[in-house]
Amino acid sequence: MNSTPRIVREADLGAVSVAAAKLFEEHATAALAARGVAHVALDGGTTPEQTYALITLASWEGVELWFGDERCVGPEDPESNYRMVAATLLGHAPGAVVHRVIGELGGEAAAQAYESELRSRLARDADGVPVFDLVLLGIGEDGHTASLFAGNPALDARGVACVAVHDAPKPPPDRVSLSLEVLRAARSCVLLASGPGKAPALAAALGEPTATVPASLLARERLTVIADADALAETGAA
Repeated sequence: MNSTPRIVREADLGAVSVAAAKLFEEHATAALAARGVAHVALDGGTTPEQTYALITLASWEGVELWFGDERCVGPEDPESNYRMVAATLLGHAPGAVVHRVIGELGGEAAAQAYESELRSRLARDADGVPVFDLVLLGIGEDGHTASLFAGNPALDARGVACVAVHDAPKPPPDRVSLSLEVLRAARSCVLLASGPGKAPALAAALGEPTATVPASLLARERLTVIADADALAETGAA
């Protein structure tokens, strides 16, 4: 099995966004054709906002949108990933089913509710892990992805699809995240990165897998990295 991720080099954030939107459309269309449903986990943060604005599908029927992570806030809070997705994507995704993390319940209750919802809707692999068709992720300057941070107990969670995160090193400290097992089980995973501030983290993520860089633990044989020249500057792929 090929353990080398596919790297797509683009000139800047705008081009990264175009490429990521196209890949979303391709994977969603293929999943709908193969299984009649497309389960996609969306990333929060700043990098994917332009991507969401660009995505177009002939029909969104059968597309189910989930979240890779969420902050423990309400849906109208400026920190809410759902709020960002509602502003950039949902207005032109009629017919899509949106599964919001109810972050205002608090970490444990929200994670438990999302776990139940995931397991009721997604097929599972041989190990019982729910399988997404596509997971979109970003990478933090510290190497975290979703809300899985180095040294946080949530990174080590096993046997669960969704996990509460406390004491996150960046605000807000309380969050909910898909588990590493679920991220690794996805049929396809796309990691987006843009700007020089992401260069050290992306280089580390493409180096030897280590728990000190959670993004390095993704399943590389099913991983596509879409990044601009600045973000790739320390990888040798720039």
